Amino acid sequence: MKLRKTRTSRRGRIEIIPMIDVMFFLLATFMLASLSMQNLHSLAVNLPKGQAAPMQAKTPVTLTVTKDGQIFLDKREVTLATLKPVLSGMLKSPDSNVIISADTAAQNGLVVEAMLEAKKAGAGHFLIAVKHVE
Repeated sequence: MKLRKTRTSRRGRIEIIPMIDVMFFLLATFMLASLSMQNLHSLAVNLPKGQAAPMQAKTPVTLTVTKDGQIFLDKREVTLATLKPVLSGMLKSPDSNVIISADTAAQNGLVVEAMLEAKKAGAGHFLIAVKHVE
């Protein structure tokens, strides 16, 4: 007596849709992880609101001016008199970027004076930090 197989064996196949889902999940995960690794070397201040393009600078120096009139270079407190020598040691090239992170309540004159001192120290370009508004 010849017995038949009760199950027929089917060839395995690769489903492309679940693989695309997994690849998209991995892409989104790595994108979010890389965005969380970006850090601004500044203190928490109340930034003005506005729209700006994403920052393209590599390891820029952050110049922070608080509402109390304190000036910081990458969380290091400086004065207007010491800003130029400290910043010139921090700039890697003569055309370096400096991010200006000024509180909305900071005195405009002090922010401009700090920017002029940074320009004397060799800052090539200034980037203004703002809160993104949609």
